[in-house]
Formats: sequence, C-alpha cells, structure tokens
Amino acid sequence: MDKILEVKDLKISFRTSGGTLKAVRDISFDLERGKTLAIVGESGSGKSVTSKAILGILAGNSIVEGGEILYDGKDLLKIDEEEMYKLRGDKISMIFQDPLSSLNPIVKIGRQITEAMLLKNKAKRREARTEFNSFLEILRQNMTAAMGPASAAEVKRMTETFDRFCIEANHLENHYNLSDSKADDLENALQDFLFLAEKGQKTDVRGTLREYLHRIQKIDDPFYTARYGDRLSSCADNLQKALAAYQPEKDKKGKAASLPQEITAALKDLETLLEEMKAQERPNFFRIGYYKMVHPEENLHRRPIEELNAVALDCLNENFMDNFLKVEEKGVRYSHEKALEAKKNLLAELEAARVFFEGEFDKASAGKLCKTLSAQVEESIDRLEIVKDSTAYTFHGSLKSAIDKYFYYKGHNPKEEARYARQSKKLEAMTARGRTVDWKVMPKRVYDLEDLRKDIIQVIQRLEEHYRSYIAAPEKDFRQRSIAIVDHLKSKASDVVYRVTKSMAREKAIKLMDEVGISEPRMRYKQYPFEFSGGMRQRIVIAIALAADPEILICDEPTTALDVTIQAQILELINRLKEERNLSVIFITHDLGVVANMADQIAVMYAGKIVEYGSAEDIFYDPRHPYTWALLSSMPDLDTNEKLDAIPGTPPNMIYPPEGDAFAPRNKYALKIDFEQQPPLFEVSQGHWAATWLLHPDAPKVDVPVIITNRIERMKAKLRENDKEEGGGQNGE
Repeated sequence: MDKILEVKDLKISFRTSGGTLKAVRDISFDLERGKTLAIVGESGSGKSVTSKAILGILAGNSIVEGGEILYDGKDLLKIDEEEMYKLRGDKISMIFQDPLSSLNPIVKIGRQITEAMLLKNKAKRREARTEFNSFLEILRQNMTAAMGPASAAEVKRMTETFDRFCIEANHLENHYNLSDSKADDLENALQDFLFLAEKGQKTDVRGTLREYLHRIQKIDDPFYTARYGDRLSSCADNLQKALAAYQPEKDKKGKAASLPQEITAALKDLETLLEEMKAQERPNFFRIGYYKMVHPEENLHRRPIEELNAVALDCLNENFMDNFLKVEEKGVRYSHEKALEAKKNLLAELEAARVFFEGEFDKASAGKLCKTLSAQVEESIDRLEIVKDSTAYTFHGSLKSAIDKYFYYKGHNPKEEARYARQSKKLEAMTARGRTVDWKVMPKRVYDLEDLRKDIIQVIQRLEEHYRSYIAAPEKDFRQRSIAIVDHLKSKASDVVYRVTKSMAREKAIKLMDEVGISEPRMRYKQYPFEFSGGMRQRIVIAIALAADPEILICDEPTTALDVTIQAQILELINRLKEERNLSVIFITHDLGVVANMADQIAVMYAGKIVEYGSAEDIFYDPRHPYTWALLSSMPDLDTNEKLDAIPGTPPNMIYPPEGDAFAPRNKYALKIDFEQQPPLFEVSQGHWAATWLLHPDAPKVDVPVIITNRIERMKAKLRENDKEEGGGQNGE
C-alpha cells in the first residue's frame, strides 16, 4: 500500500465570540497513491476544514490542537508558509464548490490558467538544482563509505563525471527545448490564422506573414537544422514570394477577408513540415551528454537521431554507466544496511522512552530525552530513499510539539480553572442582585493531562510500530533502487532546464482546456468567466488546478452548485483525469450517492469525527453506523416509490460538544451508553471500521433497517445487470 498522504489524530478548533468550537475531533485516514478517498457528511461535519488544513488555508481564528498531516517527509501542520507555497498548487491542488470564488471576473481565463505555470516554474527549476546537488553528494558519501577510503578519489571522479555530463546534457536539452517550443508555437499560430481565415475573419496578412518569417529563423537548434534546415529555408522562400505577390483586395492596410491560394498553399506546406519535425524521435540527452563530453569534436548532428541515441547508449554503458551502477549499488546497500541496523538498535530506546513518559517526568529531562531520541532517529533514516519516510522525518517536530503542549497546559489549566471560577462567581453575584448581564462566561479551555501524555506516547509508539514493520519487510532489490536513483537524478536535471515561456504556457493552457472538455479552446482562451456557463466555469477551475501537474487533487463539493446532468459530466471528467494522470483524489461531498462510482475508500464524518471508514463496497453494501444508514436512506432512488427517510433533528452545537456520541440525540437506535461515552472505532472487517456501540459484543442485536436492506439488494441487482451487459458486449465483440 503506497500512502501519499497520512492524516493522524487531527484536532482543529475555532475561536468564536461564543467560545471554542470543536470542528475536527481526532480523525485519522490515509490517501493511497492513484486512489480516491471520499469524505462524506452533512454541513458542519468538519470535512471542508480538514481539506483546508491539508492546503494550509485555515481561517485566522483556527486552532490546530493536535495531530499530523504527513506528505513527502513533511508535517504540513508545522512547515512555514514559504515551504507550503512550494507544495500548494504544485503538489497539492484544490477545486472549490463555487467556481466564481476561484476566478477573477475581470481577467481572461487564459491568463488565469497560465499564471500558476509561470509563477511555479522558476522556483521549481531552482529547487531542482538544489535537490540534484544534495542527493548526488549523499550518494557520493555512501559510495565512498561502501568502497573504503582507498577508493574515495575514484568515487569522487565518477560522481563529478556524472554531474559534468548531466550539465552538458542540460545545455543541449535546453537549447533543443527552446527551438521545439518555437516550432510548436509557430504551428499553433498557423492553425489559428488559417482557422480565422476560413471563418471569414479579417486578418493582418502582411504583418502575420512577416512575423512567421521571423519565427522560422528562430528555430535554430542543430538537431532540427541538420535535418530540416533546407526544407525550412524552402518554405520561407515560398512564403516570401507569396507575400511579395500579395495584393490586398479591400483596403490599403493589408487586411483581407480571404487568402490567395499561393499563401494558403505555402502555409499548409509549412504546417506539414512543422508536424513532421515535431514527430521525429527526441534525442536522449542524458546519453548524448556523455557522448559529447567524451567526443567533443564530433559533429553529432550528421547521424540520424535513432542511430545517435543507440551509439550514445553503447558508449555510456561501456565506458561509464555499467561500472557506476555497480559501485552505486554497493553504496545504496551500505546506506540501507546502516539505517536498518540503526532502526534495530533504536527499538529498545523507543520502548524505554515509552516507559519514561508513562511515569512522572519534568520538562528538562523530557526535553533532553527528546533531543537524544531525535538524533538517533536522524541516524536511522536512509537518505537515499527517493520516497521519504514521513514518520521518521517528522518525528522530532511531532515529539517536541507534544511535549511542549503537555507542559503548556500543565501550567495553563490551573489559571484557566481560576479564570472560569472567577467569572462564574461574578456572573452569579450580578444575577442574584437582579442586574441585566450582557456577557457570557467563556467556556474553560483546558486539556486532560493524561490525554496529552498519551499523545506523547503515541508519537513514540507510532515510530516503533513503523520500524518493526520496516525491519520485517523483505530484502530490497538494490539494483533496481540504484537504477531508480539514476532516473530520479535525470528527472531533477531535466527540471533544471525546463523553462516555461509565456507561449509554452499558453499552448499548455489550451491543451488543458481541451482536456477538460471546453470546445474551441483557442477561441475561448481570450474570454472572461461571465461568458461561460456554471458547468464550463467549473471545468476552467479544474484546468487551473491541474496547470502545475499536482499529485493530489482535493475536490471540495465541486458539483453542488450544478444541475444533475452537468454533475454527472464533471464527475466523469474527474474520474478520467485521475486515471490518465495517476492523481490521488480527496472528494468531499454531503451526498453519498455522488461518490458511488468513483470512490475507492469512503470516510463518513459527523460532528468532527469519522464515524465509519471503509472501501466503497463496505459502505454501500455493508454499512454499520446508523448515520451511514440515514445517509443511504435519504438518497433519491428512481427504482422505488419508498418515501425518503430524512434524518430528524440538527447537528449539535460543537462549542459545547456532548459527552457521548454526538449522533445519539438523532439516532433512534441509541443506547444509554451513547449519551454517556463516545464509542471507539470497532473493526467490522479488514479495513472497515465503525464508531457505534451497536458493534460492542454486549450490545443488543439491531437489524439493519428494511429500507436499507431493500436498497442494497437493488444496488446489487443493478450491479449484476451492468456486469452482465458488459460481459455480453465483450462476447459480442
């Protein structure tokens, strides 16, 4: 199971004039790479607050009282705004409920889509260079340690060679990318011009053709000019002749409603050539960078690209890469085994730390132990793992935060109790004298120190369990890990030179608009948001969210404001984009039916807590919590005349959270204990949990309501019917 995001024990409150509102109360869930997690619940359940906490856009009156949000070795609750800026939009993006809240009404949509691409690219290139240098240095250190001091000079030479030919490859690739971008821009401009001419629009023919002649000269990379230079010159000559012979029919400004045949033919020939140029095999610059470093005098461009790629690969493998991978593999193994041994040694220390925090401890000794443990955890991290171990990387911050919180409230609780008693006494005295009081006693903001102690122990226990499972894991394939590291370094080197120009951003935006289903994107690129329907505006917002190629997409009720037909189209679009781009999706909704065909996992939330969690199949075909039953029974169903079963009552005021189950007052199956004590999450089956006392072994047996069992049977029958139709269609083919 490849977790891309982990939320652990998250607690969020808000300061209000009436007191502290408990919005999210100790929730945990994981998002797997390439999967969709749906968070379902009615308004006020805390689902949107959770999503905003992930993006770091909580309101100013929010209080993060505890928990962690782990992504790529970072706790998103503890990183600063500068670090969060690098992730927001670039790695984690969000679609909001109302598209107009994300769109500037007086800025054309094309500019709004390209804005993020241009802003993020410069920072991404700078960060890629830093990451490349630091990772290569860590690799060199481990290769040296594995080979011994006598090989230090040789290892240094190898890593410097790797760095040098990567730089050479970067220069070649950067120049090629610029010409490639210019060829792409010219082809798209040609298509726009021909499209307008065919539609009878007035165009500046002379000015446009002169611009095209200038653009042709800018396509000057040798990998293009060596193969297509003569034909490009021929196209330019034909265009020049057509321009010289052109006589405008209508006015003296060079504008005409139709194009002469000579110009159209010259432009079509140029368009065909540009398409052929773009279709050629791309040079493998990683290989060619090494080949050019070894053979600096050779004219690389005399060979066909296919042949050059093959020759460069043989040269790279025979003279460098085969030997480099052998030494690298030893370095990767050394790094892993060193970290593994440190993990094994650390287990006893973690166990002793748990015992320490279970007893009495003072601030100085706790701080000293935190510092010692954190240093040992740092030693146990394998720095050559491409996917960072978030639990280990965030251990120091999590443990220190938990200890600091314990001692803060150890001193704060008595003061808060005294403040509450003082205000209560004053209120009682004023009321007793018959005076009108226009203020309230603010509720106590105190924490149970035993709960805070458990939070400290939980941080340690989580790492301990994580390391035990890591130690028990099968032996790693160090050869494959070594190849993956080389690929990672190649990717970072390529990011360094990938410069997004305004014209490149424009073309990518147009492709994105087409990808999300906006017709005639070239024409609509220059339109304003008010010129689009609600469904189209939501498609634009999706395009903006995807502009920086994020890994995680958060959809916060993106279909609520749309009619049913458009809802289905947007849901289908999000599903398709998830598959095509390998996105990990968090989908937030109040309508359980919306996520039936798109969610892999579902978390049902009520009053800030997850009350049921499982796969989509678990939630729809084996629901166990009465609130999930209520959500299912309130879903419209065209296959029956049964009356919808509305949920009675309203959610509780979370400034004064109930002692027991928050759903108990609205739950006709509630037991006495529901009003006295919050239920834990009971395991129904592997991966399926529900927080209801009805699952306790001593609880009276309660049958699932008939309306739910009937609905489940209809859903199963429909599923069998769909499977049968699909099977029949496949057999027919």
